[in-house]
Amino acid sequence: MQIFHQLEEIPADLGPTVLSIGNFDGVHRGHQHVLQQMTKRAKELNAKSMVLTFEPHPIRIIRPHEAPPLLTPLPQKLKLLEATELDSVLVLPFSRDLSMMPPFEFAEEILSTALHATEIHEGFNFHFGHKKEGNVDRLKEFGRKLGFDVIIYQAMKYHGHMLSSSDVRRLVQAGNMAAARDLLGRPFSIISTPGRGRGYGSKYTVPTINLSRYDELVPKIGVYITQITVAGETFDAVTNVGVRPTFGAESFAIETHILNFHPIDLEPETPVELTFLKRLRDEIKFPDIEALKTQIGKDVVKALRYFRLLHRMGR
Repeated sequence: MQIFHQLEEIPADLGPTVLSIGNFDGVHRGHQHVLQQMTKRAKELNAKSMVLTFEPHPIRIIRPHEAPPLLTPLPQKLKLLEATELDSVLVLPFSRDLSMMPPFEFAEEILSTALHATEIHEGFNFHFGHKKEGNVDRLKEFGRKLGFDVIIYQAMKYHGHMLSSSDVRRLVQAGNMAAARDLLGRPFSIISTPGRGRGYGSKYTVPTINLSRYDELVPKIGVYITQITVAGETFDAVTNVGVRPTFGAESFAIETHILNFHPIDLEPETPVELTFLKRLRDEIKFPDIEALKTQIGKDVVKALRYFRLLHRMGR
């Protein structure tokens, strides 16, 4: 998959494209369905399949005080988009100037002239241009003038939940990892690095990893059954997301205890992916450390039972 970061990077001989424009936060099942149809149509039309997305998320420029944390920061989003067999992605820098662009100018200069759109696939609630004045009806109107067709997708549901980034976000924030997994088509995960200042050497010999500060979406405070992936190796784990109230002064942390641990190479900049499988309980303030240790033991027993069943099923 080719990744472009400026319009100027688009090759002049790119040829016609089947295109979709959006934020694609989460790359959930609804996104996946649209992308699957796009790639299929591109092959039928002898065109290139392309996604136009934005960095940062437009709401962070237009209404920063309303901007939600992301399900998938850009590197993770690009990795997920690549798995859909897209030919290319344009990550267009979003700015105040771009937000002021009139809808027809956006369609003519970017979608038609720069990206050679021959067919555009969008959800029914797609808006674009200055003050969101453009919608799918206007896009179809512009397409008749500029020479592209528009395919519109109606709202989709899965197991009773709307397929939307907002709905996935609400489920994750509620700690409902099973429902979030249904909508995403995979478990929710975050990618970060180990917390600094913990004396890491080239060989990591302690079965607990604290993640460094993570500013995007995390699940509701509590204890979770998780898996953690480091350098291509995945370990079963239990993770506490919270403020560790038993230890006095509260400080937010994402702390993971690895169950099937062995010493691993781990540096402060090593990427770590933490995958949330099931919520076990709320975070609790215990009367003393011994009570905390007892509860952790119970959590581990539940997690080991979960993983025995999971591995038995070959998942």
